[in-house]
Order: sequence, then C-alpha cells, then structure tokens
Amino acid sequence: MNLINLNFFKRVYQKITGISYNLSYSQTGEDLIIEFMIAAKKIKNFTYLDIGANHPVRLNNSFKFYENGYKGVCIEPDPSVFKILCKKRPKDICLNIGIAGKASGEAYFYIMNNPVLNTFSKEEATSLEKNNHGKIKKVIKVPLKTIEEIIDDYFNGISPVFINLDVEGLDEEILRNFPFDKYRPTIFCIETVHFTDDASSEKRSEIFNIMSEYGYKTFADTYINTIFINTLI
Repeated sequence: MNLINLNFFKRVYQKITGISYNLSYSQTGEDLIIEFMIAAKKIKNFTYLDIGANHPVRLNNSFKFYENGYKGVCIEPDPSVFKILCKKRPKDICLNIGIAGKASGEAYFYIMNNPVLNTFSKEEATSLEKNNHGKIKKVIKVPLKTIEEIIDDYFNGISPVFINLDVEGLDEEILRNFPFDKYRPTIFCIETVHFTDDASSEKRSEIFNIMSEYGYKTFADTYINTIFINTLI
C-alpha cells in the first residue's frame, strides 16, 4: 500500500472512530515537529521554500503544509522528478532550477540511480559511486539562481517562514552565502548527516557552526535532519 492510500484509510478510520492521527510525510517526522513549532509560535501566514524538494509527497518535508492549505516555492533540478512535482503540487510555484551560493548561471547536475542522492557536487557523486551507495546515471546542465533572487522574485521580498534545505553536498556553500542580513526565516530544516547505508556517518559540524554564527539554535534533531529556529525574533 503506498503512502497516499495509507493516509486515506487513516483519515477514514479517524472519521469513523474519532481517533486522530498525526500524519507525517517526512522521513523521520520532521513535518510534525515543524507543525508543532507553527502552533507554538502562533504563525498564521506560513510560507515555505523547499530547496531540493525531490518527490512531491514521499519523504517530503513540505507536503504536509501544502495539504493543510499553505503555499510555497519548490526547487527541483531533476527534470523527470520536476514533472511529478508540478502535477502533484499545482498550487505551489515549482522551479526546474538549482540554487547557487553566490551568482546565477548554470552548473552540471549529477542524476543518480536513486533520485534522493542527486547532487550538483561532483565530489559527492563520485564519492557515492566509490562507496557503492549510488551510480551516476547521467550529467546535465541546469540553470541556477541564488536564494536571494528566489525570495526577491517569488516572496515579494518577504522572508519565507520555513526553508527546507537538502542539496547533497552543497548545503554549507549555500548557507555561507545566505543573505541573513536581509532575510531571517523562522525555521530551517537541513540535512546534517552524510548518507551511508548503515547510518554510521558523522554529523556535518560546519552546518551547526554556520547556523549558530547567524543566530539560529537547534530545536530538534532526527539524526538525518536538524531543525533550527531563529533566536533573534
């Protein structure tokens, strides 16, 4: 039974029995944690920027909020995955581009046999192959925009409340060049562990250093992802 059908039957069960379920589409419940934060902070005008959205529903950290009626911008460089994203998330703005650290342009994008491992980092892609964690299927050129350009153009210059960042190997570069002096999202969810089959990888300490430097603290950690909250609001 796929995730959509399972959730449908859970809703039917809830309606019949009155027993509620907190449905999560994330890999390890990140969306439920963020939903709690939204309620605790009484955020009403919730918006999101999902960078590296991948599948529009499965293991997705923003779909729960789309389902709840919120809207945002989803970034997905893989053309085949992008088509699925547009079909399943018609109310979102979906962009078939990548995110650059400093300047617009274009870059090579490594499409892996497992789409969740797709990356702009040649080093990351070759490391995955070397360690038998994935295979490079093909390499394509993809246009790039900076986060600042995305927020300027699609959020009317108002910071999104939530940014989900999962860009296999380039998270640190993007964060180092994030315009924190101009935009202060309330919540970040960032993949902070290197991928391995046996979950033995160390956490990416530099990401924690960057976020701390710019006034964000860890609110929750699911080992795979860390959820950071802005301490300057």
